[in-house]
Amino acid sequence: MKLTLILSVSGMNAAVRATVRVGLYTGAKVFFVHEGYQGLVDGGDNIRPATWESVSMMLQLGGTVIGSARCKDFQTREGRLKAALNLVKRGITNLCVIGGDGSLTGANQFRTEWSGLLGELISKGKITAEEAKCASHLNIVGMVGSIDNDFCGTDMTIGTDSALHRIVEVVDSITTTAQSHQRAFILEVMGRHCGYLALVTALSCGADWVFIPEMPPDDGWEDHLCRRLMETRNRGSRLNVIIVAEGAMGRDGKPITCDQIKELVTKRLGYDTRATILGHVQRGGTPSAFDRILGSRMGVEAVMALLEATPDTPACVVSLSGNQAVRLPLMECVQVTKDVTIAMKEGKYDEAVNSVSLLQTWVYSLCAVCFPPLSCNINVAVLNVGAPCAGMNAAVRAAVRIGIIQGHSMLAVHDGFEGLAQGKVTKHHTTMFSAVFLFSGRTLPAKHIEEISLNIAKYNIHALVIIGGFEAFSGGLELVHARQKYEELCIPLVVIPATVSNNVPGSDFSIGADTALNTITSTCDRIKQSAAGTKRRVFIIETMGGYCGYLATMSGLAAGADAAYIFEEKFNIRDLEVNVEHLVEKMKTTVKRGLILRNENSNANYTTDFIFNLYSEEGKGIFDCRKNVLGHMQQGGTPTPFDRNFATKMGAKSVLWLTEKLKECYRHGRIFANSQDSACVLGMRKRGLMFQPLTELKEQTDFEHRIPRTAWWLKLRPILKILAKYKINLDTSEHTHMEHIISKRTPVTLSGKMKE
Repeated sequence: MKLTLILSVSGMNAAVRATVRVGLYTGAKVFFVHEGYQGLVDGGDNIRPATWESVSMMLQLGGTVIGSARCKDFQTREGRLKAALNLVKRGITNLCVIGGDGSLTGANQFRTEWSGLLGELISKGKITAEEAKCASHLNIVGMVGSIDNDFCGTDMTIGTDSALHRIVEVVDSITTTAQSHQRAFILEVMGRHCGYLALVTALSCGADWVFIPEMPPDDGWEDHLCRRLMETRNRGSRLNVIIVAEGAMGRDGKPITCDQIKELVTKRLGYDTRATILGHVQRGGTPSAFDRILGSRMGVEAVMALLEATPDTPACVVSLSGNQAVRLPLMECVQVTKDVTIAMKEGKYDEAVNSVSLLQTWVYSLCAVCFPPLSCNINVAVLNVGAPCAGMNAAVRAAVRIGIIQGHSMLAVHDGFEGLAQGKVTKHHTTMFSAVFLFSGRTLPAKHIEEISLNIAKYNIHALVIIGGFEAFSGGLELVHARQKYEELCIPLVVIPATVSNNVPGSDFSIGADTALNTITSTCDRIKQSAAGTKRRVFIIETMGGYCGYLATMSGLAAGADAAYIFEEKFNIRDLEVNVEHLVEKMKTTVKRGLILRNENSNANYTTDFIFNLYSEEGKGIFDCRKNVLGHMQQGGTPTPFDRNFATKMGAKSVLWLTEKLKECYRHGRIFANSQDSACVLGMRKRGLMFQPLTELKEQTDFEHRIPRTAWWLKLRPILKILAKYKINLDTSEHTHMEHIISKRTPVTLSGKMKE
């Protein structure tokens, strides 16, 4: 039987849970190593077998339940010799490490020395030649756990999104008191060598300024900052927010601190100023839905990598590229990460920039003090279509600010396509437009197409930014089809997916879906806690999503559900019977609770009430049932950092694309766009943002049920079932092959175009 080991040094419980359960599913014997490398060196009870039940009720817990510790002993050869002895005696030859670059570097060094350590143990008589032969090589797979997101080779490390949740929650709370008292607030967040947390926080919260280690401000930044703060106040704002990474420094290499900035603002501007250092509150708390899903995906991929490893396979790290799991050589990633640190120490800041697109979005949308006058007669209209969702305003804000900086006149269309038909169009020339709520409507343009074309001509609209869900997608298509009859509609347009249902073709994610997912997940956490207290109770939860099962599936993965019923995966009475039997068996274990999720339109006959009644009847004497329909609470709430950041990037990129498209379509003194690629959906596809023509996506769409014909997240469904202990076959036909890290180094300037 294959033996594997789970070692956590800074990690996430979702990754631990997934690694253990998938390891057990494959027939491996899985071990916990408590207290990190120290436990590996000390051995004894620190290395214990893991069971299915031992990782139950872990998902909602922060930190790591198996402990973590910095270990000086492991940095010595003698310490690593003890660790090797402990592994060999237990027959362990596979190591999964969750940590930062230091932990992963240590693991790779351990693997490099493995043969020598075995030889030394034989010579000292501590192991036999037969034992050494059985443990002739050590396989290592790493997962990156770090709130700083400072590891090169992955777009997001485990723990970063949860840290952003803590930070943004604090900033949102602080801004209310700052606005009441007309104060300036300076907040220090973690990030000694990486400014990711500070940068995303600044973008998510609309900060006036951000200081990060990778981009020290130019000389004279004090004057620039004060002008920026005054400009903000002069435009009517009652507060200022400045975000500072703990490792921020000037061009001279001297630290820039909160107290230094506070003194500057107080003395020069006379503003009532407060400074707050968030500290270790950023490391704690309940993990976000994104981190739970990321940890689960990475845990599964880590086990697959260990199963496929050979003696010649280099130590690898599983990471995230866009929305795709990838494997990269561990030491390549570590070396590039160290190169970034060295570049910063040497003042080569352009080479140290990792979050290029984020930095450029910041520079374009927030960093400018004075906005340029209109440089052309281009009018770009922005409208929201369909049901509202969290994050829409962030997309509007970014689109408008980028448009103004590009020299365009930005128009607000109220009440969607119906408002456009009725002429509810207002013109705004200032960035205060970001505070305007456009409202949205579900009406499609087809029955108002003539009025819409007349108003496009009346208000001289040259391009459209349509933000919304499936109605936005369908409405965009209707405008494209009407181009043959109405020449006024021959203008570039872009659709930005924004819906909790995440059912817009052409994008893996939609703005608002992450916020809804976190709402469902947090509700499920509370429900599971209730079920744990009462014992032998099963909860059936109905989620939104129309015919799209994204919310039910992903919240099931994030909350640890026993089943999730969706429209895309047909089920019958036998499947329901199997689920009931599964819960009956589960009640015989120490985990005496159940969680079932159902998408609202998963089946017209097997309704939530039907399933509740069926489970209640079949579970009599074994468990009782409760049901909960979450309803429209999933559409509201404060946008998550992911949705704010995603919406900001989408809004910015859409207007920059329209700007280039307008140049291409300028003919004979006017705009004329009738090609397929002049009307696109901007979406995340696997590894990056892509513009895809609406007409091409039409063939990939099930219009009757308002969903794409294929969905990436359906491949995660087997993982959900395996983690719930169902006996199914895991499809491994799509292998993730080892790749090599590509270092992106693009200088960021105030002038020039954004590049990714």
